[in-house]
Amino acid sequence: MDNKIVLPMIVFLTVFILLIIVLLVLQNKRRKKFKHTIEELDYEKNKLIGVPILSELSKVRDLVKTDDLKQKLNEWDETFKDIKEGKIDTLTDLITEADFMIDRKDYQNALKKIAYIEILLESLKKKTESLLEEVKVITKSEERNRSIITKLKAIYRECESKYERTKKDYGPLGDSIESFLENIDSGFKKFESYMDKNDYVSVEKLVLSLEKDINTLKDFLDKAPDLVLIATLMIPNKIEETKTLYFRMQRDGFPLDYLNIEYNIKEIQNKVSTILEQMKTFNLENADIELKTMLEYFNTIFNSFDKERESKDIFRENIKKLKKKLEGVNKVVYDIYLQMDDIKSTYDLSDAEISKFNVISKNLEKINEDYKVLFEHGKGRTFAYSKLVEELDGLGNRLTRLQDDLDYRLKSITSMKDDESRAKEQLNMIQNLLIQSKNKLKEYKIPVIPNSYYIELEEAGEAIREIIKELAKKPIVIKILNIRVDTARDLVFKIYNKTNDIVKSVITCENLITYGNRYRSTYDEINTALNEAEDLFRKGKYKQSIDTSIKALSTVDDTVISRFELEK
Repeated sequence: MDNKIVLPMIVFLTVFILLIIVLLVLQNKRRKKFKHTIEELDYEKNKLIGVPILSELSKVRDLVKTDDLKQKLNEWDETFKDIKEGKIDTLTDLITEADFMIDRKDYQNALKKIAYIEILLESLKKKTESLLEEVKVITKSEERNRSIITKLKAIYRECESKYERTKKDYGPLGDSIESFLENIDSGFKKFESYMDKNDYVSVEKLVLSLEKDINTLKDFLDKAPDLVLIATLMIPNKIEETKTLYFRMQRDGFPLDYLNIEYNIKEIQNKVSTILEQMKTFNLENADIELKTMLEYFNTIFNSFDKERESKDIFRENIKKLKKKLEGVNKVVYDIYLQMDDIKSTYDLSDAEISKFNVISKNLEKINEDYKVLFEHGKGRTFAYSKLVEELDGLGNRLTRLQDDLDYRLKSITSMKDDESRAKEQLNMIQNLLIQSKNKLKEYKIPVIPNSYYIELEEAGEAIREIIKELAKKPIVIKILNIRVDTARDLVFKIYNKTNDIVKSVITCENLITYGNRYRSTYDEINTALNEAEDLFRKGKYKQSIDTSIKALSTVDDTVISRFELEK
């Protein structure tokens, strides 16, 4: 054959054979996969068969003593029969059919069948597990409940023993506790009865009830003694102690009605009785808080008693102090009003200042009235001393504020008096200075006095006369008086200083000329200069005279300036 035809045919056949081989391999792998799935499904089915439901049902059958349990067992038998004879057989047939389909290579239908088998198998698993759990609830009930009861009995015996050891600590609750113990004891007997009848429904309810009661009993026995101690001993003792102190303090004259002690004690007694009755029913709700609150109340009352005793002493002491202080302020205000006419006629007080004194006086009257009321309350023992002390403190503060205001107003008047006295002292002083200045001029026989000096002297004299006039006025205007004094003082000091300057200059002139006379015969120029200085001196030109003498003498004596302590 022609090579061109043979070669392509060989290639085609080779490829064709390879494709067939590949298809056969893939088909075989797919078949193995399906077979493996079928094996797993059959394994899961067999596991369902191996579930120990039958043995558990046999256990229940031995325990049946009630109609309820018998009816339940029949229902479980029917369910198990349906699973074993109906659903399991159906599963077996379906698995076989799927296996035949795989053998026939009907993979599409086999896949559908497998999906249905998986759904049915899962449903049977859940149903089987649910049935087994229900059955085990009964088969394991006795073991579980007996275990619980054993533990509960141990706790109960401990509680019973504790109660017997400390019975006295429970006081009026004893009968209730013993009755509760009897009920629990009866519950244990019922448990045995229900167990004998295999009445597991009743057992379950009873076990829960016993567990609750025993836990309640244990908690109650732990907490009740402290509460009984407070309710039956501590609070009654506090009540008696409070009553004793209350009546004693009333006898001693302490007004205590505001505390409402008798009413509160009665309410506490009723509340304690209510709490004890509640405790007899094993109800401890809020008992601890309420009883401790009552104890705190008595602590508060005792503190109030102490406060009243302290307040009595404080009131008696402070009312005396206030009385003394009030008397002092009353006297000051009284004296002011006695002098008010003289003050108003002496000093120029404004209407506003007088009005402020009137306000102080009215406020003082109110304080005096309130003091009398407070004093009578304290004397009559009509109010609690603690309340009186509060009122007394308030009254004392009012008086202090009034006294501060009064002191401020008095300082204003005192200041006026001081200013008047100062003005008189200043007047006396500057008058003396002016006289001294005049006498000094006369003493030193000043040859020539400047006209300006006489003008300033007249101004100073006029200023002094203005002070005298102002002091003679009634009422005195202090502000104007102070201005007059300041003005006159400045003018007089100016005259006084000027007088001293003139006298000093005259003395210096005379001393320089006297000192220079020793050089007259020797130095003609000095003689001429000194003659000129003498002429200037006679004309009242004292500074020029000094300058002329110094200038001439300095040419022959360089110590002249220091000798006469002169400035260059």
